[in-house]
Amino acid sequence: MKQDTVERYSDPDIEACVARIEAISRLMDDMFEIPGTNVRVGLDAIIGLVPVVGDLLSQVMSSYIIWEARQLGVSRFTMGRMIANSAVDTVVGLVPFAGDAFDVAFRANRKNLALLKGHLAKHGHVRRTESAGPIIDVRARRVG
Repeated sequence: MKQDTVERYSDPDIEACVARIEAISRLMDDMFEIPGTNVRVGLDAIIGLVPVVGDLLSQVMSSYIIWEARQLGVSRFTMGRMIANSAVDTVVGLVPFAGDAFDVAFRANRKNLALLKGHLAKHGHVRRTESAGPIIDVRARRVG
């Protein structure tokens, strides 16, 4: 039986930033399940139904994720890949109907989150611990 692992980041600020990016990514790409299917959609696909304005609003949210990643010091190569994912999502999303279907399938924000996590893991910001249950604060507390 495979043990579950818990990923923690070496710095609380990094952990908080990744948590924000995960929340935005989930909201934009797979927050809701279409009833009767296993297909998940997010606000990206929903607001993308509004021509041009919806796609531009989605791009603003994607840009925030990229900005946060830059603050964490991702490489230029990773930044380029993140920008390319976001640009493809926006440009193809401008095409009526086909672009909306593409938004559901492509999930640029999830791809960018994976790129960020890969960068953080590669540069030693991730600690993995075995999970035998809930995470417990192991610092001893002295009782009077």
